[in-house]
Amino acid sequence: MTHTNFTIFHPVVFVLLGIPGLEAYHIWLSVPLCLMYITAVLGNSILIVVIIMERNLHEPMYVFLSMLAITDILLSTTTVPKALAIFWLHAHDIAFDTCVTQVFFVHMMFVGESAILLAMAFDRFVAICTPLHYATMLTWPVVGRTALAIVTRSFCIIFPVIFLLKRLPFCRTNIIPHSYCEHIGVARLACADITINIWYGFSVPIIMVILDVILIAVSYSLILRAVFHLPSQDARHKALSTCGSHLCVILMFYVPSFFTLLTHRFGRNIPQHVHIVLANLYVVVPPMLNPIVYGVKTKQIREGVAHRFFNIKAWCCAPALG
Repeated sequence: MTHTNFTIFHPVVFVLLGIPGLEAYHIWLSVPLCLMYITAVLGNSILIVVIIMERNLHEPMYVFLSMLAITDILLSTTTVPKALAIFWLHAHDIAFDTCVTQVFFVHMMFVGESAILLAMAFDRFVAICTPLHYATMLTWPVVGRTALAIVTRSFCIIFPVIFLLKRLPFCRTNIIPHSYCEHIGVARLACADITINIWYGFSVPIIMVILDVILIAVSYSLILRAVFHLPSQDARHKALSTCGSHLCVILMFYVPSFFTLLTHRFGRNIPQHVHIVLANLYVVVPPMLNPIVYGVKTKQIREGVAHRFFNIKAWCCAPALG
């Protein structure tokens, strides 16, 4: 009977390969990734500044929107700069603790964004279905407690993942065939039973997100029923237009995430580099598009951007007097 001896070690660093199989195209792939990342950070930063500066945007809907923008910046910033460092500088090493931190923030932002979208759906439900009670139901203390609940729920769901990773012994390799660290990808390098990692790291966040999706679907079914009972076509159009941007953002978040999840679970014949490219696009494309969607479809935000930034531009470019 043959016994294979493994040396148990706790890796100081992991090695991220980037996109295995597409190494020759790393530079070319980095250009659109970098442009999308810059657009995401600038777009969401502008959105946050406008919401803070414009008094008419100091409403619950825009508070949740600013939280969504902050989450998008954190999600893309947690992953894209390291991917670009791999593509441009061949900086493949990542410290173990940094890798675990990246895992924590990637998954926490995912769960947090889902909860924010649910809060925004509830805001639209109250605004359209019970408009007379909007001011009394969504008071600032309620909005503050909701924001705190979103952060607390996301933290509590994902925080155990840190301990689930740190308890694992590693004995085979410290090479991760990806451009950033994610929970199951790191756990699979361990030479121990990772059933609890798979059960908790996969099932618990997904169950919570699916619950969010169900509640959002219920909210919008009630919203649509209320909209189609409105007396005039103009009123229906106005009500639907207030939900249009939010529905676009919901689709941009959930469709790619569930598509990526299903391809990982059932797409065993899909090349590994396709999975990794999709994972990189997922953390940058929705954050890039969200502020564009709200900027295009929300009149108050368009006016706020024009007021703040065009006035600033005019002030900066005006000739000096005297």
